[in-house]
Amino acid sequence: MVGFDMTTTSDQIDAPVSLAGILENYSAELTARDRKSLELAPELLKPGTEVFIAALPNDKVDDVVAACAQLRKSGLTPVPHVVSRNIENFAALDSLLGRLSQEAGMDRCLVLGGDREKPVGDYHCSMQLLETGLIQKYGVKTIRFGCHPETHPKVSDAVMDEARTAKLAWAEANGVAVTLVSQFAFDSVPIIAYAKRIRAQGVTVPFRVGVAGPADRGLLIKYALICGIGNSLKMLQKRSDLAVNTLSGETPETVIRELAVAQAADPSLGLSGIHFFTFGSLAKSANWAKSQQA
Repeated sequence: MVGFDMTTTSDQIDAPVSLAGILENYSAELTARDRKSLELAPELLKPGTEVFIAALPNDKVDDVVAACAQLRKSGLTPVPHVVSRNIENFAALDSLLGRLSQEAGMDRCLVLGGDREKPVGDYHCSMQLLETGLIQKYGVKTIRFGCHPETHPKVSDAVMDEARTAKLAWAEANGVAVTLVSQFAFDSVPIIAYAKRIRAQGVTVPFRVGVAGPADRGLLIKYALICGIGNSLKMLQKRSDLAVNTLSGETPETVIRELAVAQAADPSLGLSGIHFFTFGSLAKSANWAKSQQA
């Protein structure tokens, strides 16, 4: 079967391809502080859409729980980030998961290690949270795990692969469904390479690709540097067409179109959809996605 690689021709990339399929069940990521997007979400997103709520280091638990409860009440599916390095101890984790379950109807979450240099408490990696047994206690049967196609800025691929293997084994043993959700990137090549690599390693769970939603150039560069995706920024210097679409704040069309072409050419990649990082404007991402599904 023909794959997508660095030798793919411009004619192949530019071939007409509908984005409706890969955008059919996209998810979006907000912060608890983004009140405008939280209010607009029921109007912009179809019922049941997964909306991830980031757990920033200075966020208050009350605000995160309230944001998730608001989404649930409006007919959307909240997916709170549960970040090990942000959690002090077992009691704090029990309280957080309990409140999310009871007040926001949480049935799924994104479990992460986190990027704090020094953990605030007892946990430093996501596997430690899973091993507490609290996920099972609150009946969570669907989990999202993060992944980094361009390599984590502080952790090697080998360590990340080992951690992913352990988490997937835990999920299988506990009857938990998993989807991998990636950090955003501005270039499709490392995403596709990562998909090929994990499939070759025997990973079969769905892989949802993170992309930067429409935003202004300065904001995109700021978050790219914070999130450690410098490789994509370097690639943009070599691909002026991609830079124009992405960093001008227009749309992520080029990257998503290349992913759609790659998935059509090689279904074994298992690209299960798109995850929008919205950077304070859910409306821009949702309206653009809607325009591609018309």
